Amino acid sequence: MTNSKTLIMCFFLQAIIVMVTIPASHCRSFLPSNENMIESTCKRTPNYNLCLQTLKVSPGSSTADVSGLALIMVKVMKAKANDALKIIHDLQGKGAGPKQRRALSSCASKYKAVLIADVPQATEALQKGDPKFAEDGANDAANEATFCESDFSGKSPLTKQNNAMHDVAAITAAIVRLLL
Repeated sequence: MTNSKTLIMCFFLQAIIVMVTIPASHCRSFLPSNENMIESTCKRTPNYNLCLQTLKVSPGSSTADVSGLALIMVKVMKAKANDALKIIHDLQGKGAGPKQRRALSSCASKYKAVLIADVPQATEALQKGDPKFAEDGANDAANEATFCESDFSGKSPLTKQNNAMHDVAAITAAIVRLLL
């Protein structure tokens, strides 16, 4: 009886030692899937599908915590701002009327503000563990996109970019809010 208990205890301890010493990269099945983290996080944002679509294809998202997911979304905001600025510069180069030139110039300054102020503010705040300032940066970026859209009287040539920036920034702000 004592021998069987000892034998069972030895097997149990050996199994624990094996599980503890196997590198985590070799035992992915022992670790919970981060897809659940991404899905549960995205469910708490204003655009679940866009959030899920964006994070699932982003490098590093499969191992990120909520703060890491927020940082990934800030990088997406930066990419959207750069895309919008490129299109603005292309449109400015094609020649436009005075009203459109003013609106494009105004939009360029708004997207530069996103790149110079909002993105660095959100990044630094997340890295320092101060999510309130990161949320402010994301909300400011969403507002800049909305203000850019309203700069055009009538049809804006930047509607697609403004909507994309607004939506990504709103998702970012919602993810950051989870850290408060």
